[in-house]
Formats: sequence, structure tokens, C-alpha cells
Amino acid sequence: MPGKVKMKWVRYGILATALALIIGAIWTLRPVFVAETPPPTLAETAARIHASVITIDTHVDIPSTFATEIYDPGKPGAYPVQVDLPRMREGGLDAVFFVVYAGQGARDDAGHAGAAAEAFAKFAAIRRMTDNLYPDEIGLARSSADIRRLHGEGKRVALIGIENAYVAGRSPELLDVYYGLGARYLGLVHNGHNDIADSALPQEKFGDRTDAEGGEHGGLSALGRAMIARANDHGLMVDVSHASKAAALEAIELSRAPVIASHSAVHALAAHPRNMTDEELKALAAKGGVIQIVAFDAYLHEVPEEKVTARRELAASLGLTSLDAFFGASEETKRKFAEGVAALDVKWPRATVATLADHIDHAVNLIGIDHVGISSDFQGGGGIEGWSHAGETLNVTAELVRRGYTEEEIGKLWGENLMRVMDAAEAARK
Repeated sequence: MPGKVKMKWVRYGILATALALIIGAIWTLRPVFVAETPPPTLAETAARIHASVITIDTHVDIPSTFATEIYDPGKPGAYPVQVDLPRMREGGLDAVFFVVYAGQGARDDAGHAGAAAEAFAKFAAIRRMTDNLYPDEIGLARSSADIRRLHGEGKRVALIGIENAYVAGRSPELLDVYYGLGARYLGLVHNGHNDIADSALPQEKFGDRTDAEGGEHGGLSALGRAMIARANDHGLMVDVSHASKAAALEAIELSRAPVIASHSAVHALAAHPRNMTDEELKALAAKGGVIQIVAFDAYLHEVPEEKVTARRELAASLGLTSLDAFFGASEETKRKFAEGVAALDVKWPRATVATLADHIDHAVNLIGIDHVGISSDFQGGGGIEGWSHAGETLNVTAELVRRGYTEEEIGKLWGENLMRVMDAAEAARK
């Protein structure tokens, strides 16, 4: 009997062990339900892409007092400042073409000398920022390789563009000096014809002939053609923003290198004289160039004449008749103007980031993703709802993501296309 009992317990032990093994196997082979990671939100995707691409704004105006106590780019600025280093970091804006600009004036020796003096002051201001005030935060780029190097070092990037070749007077050799100081594009003209090219916006105060009258030069002058040849010799990109249609088409055809429009929009969507027609866009792309679609309210949609007049009268009533006047005004004057403009924007709303993207879409569909970029014209009248200063730059990327643009496409729009043209301009140098 004791032996039988012992055998019984042995059998029970074997059965228990077998049962435990079976239960263990079942447990091991059970379906495992792991909570799925939710897909990234649009905002998360936009932030990731925005951080991975190089963002270049090709047109930001500066006053003559840039990089002084009046406009210190290293400190968060109040209106009318739209671009400073803190907000560039906040908005993920990596690189900016700061613009050496002189408004059109008398076309004589005194006028040309004054324009050149203003240009030299602005070159000095930009270099003061990069070389003296904030060399650890921002560096001057002279090439696409410099842009990539500085970006890799975690710095912001400054580039220099010239708006209005009036600053070169009648001396193409002045471009040698400007290129040496860091200029990398040359805008042929501004508002009003000059000795180089016809403007898209002839000025009655200068007695300018309109396009209907054939302009002044019928496009470019002989001096204008010499300026373009000199720019090509240096690898200085030719910029046709502000040029008349005839001048733009002639410049595109004449230039040995691809041409840019540093801050223009699409005429098919907003019939402003400053915007590029489909004919101009196709010619630009055929030459390998790029249009930088600009976040300028009046170029993106129709602005009622009542608003234009009201804003002009508001500025005049406060003595704000130039960019330097805006920056040199008292805080009280700036406040009054800002409040007045805000009231006008309530009555007649500004264009939005979506409007900007509509223009980008049109250009991309017409001439291809490789020939379109982005610019703001901040501090020169630019700024729209959603992208009113550098700190809001991510909003543009978010809208592009919402519309289905890929990371590669967004990278091209924000900077790769422009850098390709920079490289092509360098390659065309003599």
C-alpha cells in the first residue's frame, strides 16, 4: 500500500508539471495587444520638417540705423522691427538676405553719390552685426557652402542683397566693390525708372513713361545690359523683382546665369503690376531661375483703394514718410500708427499664410517645384496674417504640410532652390 500511494503522488506530480508546462506555453503564445503609437499630428510633422530644412528669407529691409541702439538685432524688437535674432531663433528662420536699398532719386551725380553713401552705410551696418556685435550668433555667408557651414555650426546666417541698382549710378565697376563687401544679388530697379531698367511701377513725380507708352528704355538700357554682364562676371545673381515685364524678360534672356525674383508674387492670382505673369514665370524657369513668393499683402490679394489711401494718409500725418522715419519715430508715434493699421486690418483683413500658399501652389503647378521659393519683404511693407514677423515662420511650413508638400519639396521651397541658383551664378563667373 505505501508503494501504491507513492506511485499515485508521482503520477500527480507528473500531471501537475505537464499542466504547468502547457499553461506556460499557452501564456507565452498568447496574442499580445500593444497600444499603437498614434501618428504624428500636422503640427508635429511641420515642426520636425521645419527643423530639418534650411529656411532662407530672400528679402528683409533695414534702415540706416540697423545694428545701433535704435535697432539692435540682438534684442527682441518692438514695432516696426519684424526681424531680430531672438525671433529668428524662435521661428526657426535660419538665413536672411538683409537688403542694401536706396529709394529712387535724382539721376545726377549728387543723387548717385547719395545713393552710394546710403548703400555703404547699410553694408557697414550688416557687417557690424556679423563681425562686431554678434559674431557668435550670426555669420556672413558669401556662398551656399557658407550657408551650410554656418547652419551646421548652429548659427543664424546673414546674406546681402542689393535693391535698386541706382546705388551703382552709371558705373558698373561699382559692382566689383559691392560684391567684395558681400552682396550676392543685384535688384535692377525699384519704384520709378532708373538709368538701368524700366520699373513695374513708373512714378509720376519723376515724369516716368508708363508701359503703355513703351516705358523709358523699352526694358533695359545699354547701361543695364552692361550691369548684367558685370554682375554675371562676379557671380552676382540678377534680381528682376520691381522690373517691368519687358525689362524682366530681357534680363532673363540676356543673363548668362539663372535669374531670381527676390520678392514677387503671381500676377494670375493678383493682378498687381509688381507681380510676375505666367509668361515671365515660364521664361524664368526655362533659364533655371527661381521666384521667391513674397508675403506682401497688396501683392497677394486685391486691397481696396480706400485702405491704401487711409494707410498712406495715416503715415503722412505722423511724419512716417520713409523707413528711417519709421525706425526713428517716438514710441508714441509708433503706437499710434500700429493702432491705426490694426483698425484698418479689422475693416479690410490682410492676406493670410493660406493666400501665400495659393501663390506658391500656382507657381509650382506652372513651372515646377525647382523654381519656387519664399520671402517676406519684412520691414519693407511685408507681413501677413500668420507670418507677421520672423517668430511666426513655422506657420508657413505648417500650411505647406497641410497641403501635402513633402519634406524634400519644402526643403527646396525654403532654400535649396535658391542655393542652387547661387551655385549656378558662381559657376557662370568669368
